[in-house]
Amino acid sequence: MSTDKTETPTQGPRHVAVIMDGNGRWAQSRGQPRLFGHHAGVKRVKEIVRACPDYGVKYMTVFAFSTENWRRTQAEVSGLMKLFRRYIQSEARDLLAERVRVRFIGDRVKLDPKLCRVMDEIELLTSRNDRVHLTVALNYGGRDEVARATKRLAKEVAAGRLDPETVDETTLARFLDTCFLPDPDLVIRTSGEARISNFLLWQSAYAEYDFVDTLWPDFTVAEFAKVLGAFSARDRRFGAVPA
Repeated sequence: MSTDKTETPTQGPRHVAVIMDGNGRWAQSRGQPRLFGHHAGVKRVKEIVRACPDYGVKYMTVFAFSTENWRRTQAEVSGLMKLFRRYIQSEARDLLAERVRVRFIGDRVKLDPKLCRVMDEIELLTSRNDRVHLTVALNYGGRDEVARATKRLAKEVAAGRLDPETVDETTLARFLDTCFLPDPDLVIRTSGEARISNFLLWQSAYAEYDFVDTLWPDFTVAEFAKVLGAFSARDRRFGAVPA
């Protein structure tokens, strides 16, 4: 999809994280099952990721399935897992050709082994890509991530490989799922909800937030560009005051 590069923000975000909300409501408003909306949402991810280089976005992290989403109906959860697997397999060649590096964060223990295998395969296949870094949060929760990171850190201390007196916030960050990523500059949530829903709690401490009313399947590249443009006008002081 072509984009108007004259709209490219001069100081836009390098890392954008997205809570892709509203797929189910989008489908139901059209008299369709919720999975219909998830299929539409996956197509929107592809369009937004493809547009990222035009707007200087190097890293995109999307919230695909949370640790709380297991509470949904078995039919929806099962359908989502199949959708994830089919999407990864069907899009592998395009992702490779467009130099998109794909990685996953979250706890894989509860995920279907078949899905985990295709996740491993796409991570390996795209490991040398560097045009866009797409990170997919799958069975992910911010509190769960911090708990798992703390366990890994505690094991290092117990084994004598880490001095507890040297542990600080930088140390803990090395044990997080996102240790390979810069912190997000901007977090977008679609669908009109104004909460972060346990997403990137640690990493987003100084991120800017934008809550938009649009349901995710309707969130176009043009609207994405508008949000990025608004970000470039914000005064990010990180706790300091203007000189």
